Amino acid sequence: MSASPKILLVKLSSLGDVLHNLPIVWDLRTRLPDAQIDWVVEEAYVHLLSPLLSREGFKGIDRIIPFGLRRWKKNLFSLSTWKAFFAFRKALQETTYDVLIETQGLLKSAVVCSLAKKSSNVVIAGLANATEFSGYEPLARLFYSQSVQVPTQCHAVDRSRWVMCSALDWPLLERSSAPQFYPKEFVGGVAQTTVEGLKSPYVLCFHSTARAAKRWSNSHWIALGKELTSRGYQVVFPWGNAAERALSESLAAQISGAFVPPAFSIEEAFAVISGADLTVGVDTGLTHLAAVLNKPTVEIYCDSPRWKTEAYWSSNICNLGDMQSPPSVAEVLRASLMLLQQT
Repeated sequence: MSASPKILLVKLSSLGDVLHNLPIVWDLRTRLPDAQIDWVVEEAYVHLLSPLLSREGFKGIDRIIPFGLRRWKKNLFSLSTWKAFFAFRKALQETTYDVLIETQGLLKSAVVCSLAKKSSNVVIAGLANATEFSGYEPLARLFYSQSVQVPTQCHAVDRSRWVMCSALDWPLLERSSAPQFYPKEFVGGVAQTTVEGLKSPYVLCFHSTARAAKRWSNSHWIALGKELTSRGYQVVFPWGNAAERALSESLAAQISGAFVPPAFSIEEAFAVISGADLTVGVDTGLTHLAAVLNKPTVEIYCDSPRWKTEAYWSSNICNLGDMQSPPSVAEVLRASLMLLQQT
């Protein structure tokens, strides 16, 4: 393979999965500084990748190719939908790729690989098997030239690295090789939030997640919120939809001085998280964003395995609980106060 191959990363969604795929960009840049690295991602998550775009004096991702499947499915028979799809395909085929790294293991992402323009000796690497508690569609293997076997219990970051290393015939990266997510200059330079109503010092509480069983109990959030409020912190309950907003308002109503902010975008979330003294959250994308930004974070696991996504790369992060074993209020409070004392 040449020293400047053209590489396509395919990780479409969701928020946490995209974040845990970021380290392979830096792994690739370290070994192949002159490679072209493009990434296909669902259009809702483009802002997660924007800080990695190459610019003068900095090499990261060369091109982000937005994929609108979620939007297209809502209007499948619309002419505008098909125009958008063909525009996506045209953008995808502007480059002839030497290596495709597909780390999602789903049919939709494998089909994206099939649409890409490829060199004659292309390597298309993807997952050969499912990992526990992760989505996987075996038919995706039909679209790969290399199907990569990974451990059934494999951290999301490590899983992406297994596929990447196989695609490029590299030795496996060990856990001692700490993952990088965002450029240090970006993390240090995120502007402080201007969301009206936020008052420093504040603690973000990400209580909602797509699956109800992964939630920490309302009574626990209220007890934690009261303890933090008594120590001078504004407790903040963000939300992402109408049901989550109603729950945030219910929790905040029972904690003196608690605040429910207006809705904010993923792009705005960088500033909201960066301005917080602490983030406490369940196993959900915005909690993982705080962790990859290396901000003081308490990750709460209630009904998902901790090994799958726990932040193992920083002393700024405490991972508590596990599958069907949520942590107590005392445990979360103790971890929260420890991290707050470090700030």
